[in-house]
Amino acid sequence: MYAVIETGGKQYRVELGTELEVELLDVEPGQEINLERILLIADGDQASVGQPIVADAAVKAMVLRQARGEKTISFKYRPKARSRVKKGHRQELTVLRITDVRYGEKSAAAEAQEVADKAKAEHDLVVAAATRQAAEDASLAARLAKRVRPGEGAEQAADKPTSKPARKSAKASAVDAADKTKSAAKPAKAKAEAKTTDKPDAKPAPEAEAPKKRARTKKDE
Repeated sequence: MYAVIETGGKQYRVELGTELEVELLDVEPGQEINLERILLIADGDQASVGQPIVADAAVKAMVLRQARGEKTISFKYRPKARSRVKKGHRQELTVLRITDVRYGEKSAAAEAQEVADKAKAEHDLVVAAATRQAAEDASLAARLAKRVRPGEGAEQAADKPTSKPARKSAKASAVDAADKTKSAAKPAKAKAEAKTTDKPDAKPAPEAEAPKKRARTKKDE
């Protein structure tokens, strides 16, 4: 819902929460005022145009502060008369914030408050559900912790694989044992070789003698 208002000889399009600077008004900061000259008011596709103002319509505003606008320079020059006039001006302003736009029984502030309350209720429901779920999870974790047996921790620790340093020490001890076994086996092997070298060599088996060739005689020829 928005409205077109007139103040200080100017027209402004305003809606809930709009902040605007208008010509100086005789009001104090923090005061709430009613803007009476409402030329148009619209709500969605419906609009009401005043002749010259809209009946049953009201716009409320909160006075934020009194301010001054930017400086403007006016310069007047009259040729051939040696007339030059330069003036500066800063307009006194009043800063307003629109707090409500009302038309008949409809109120923009009431609608906004209803939406805010609905959003807050939904947020509270979500927070309550999250809190309840967290409490249930905590209670479930506590029950599971109570069910653990006293010796179960030791069994789990035994089932766990040994750490790296432990594995390394076990491997080193296995290597040392293998080295000791090899060193113990070497003297026995040397003794066995010495015994075999002391025995006399076996005689080689006699080779079969090749048959001697007979000399040829005249009969053979």
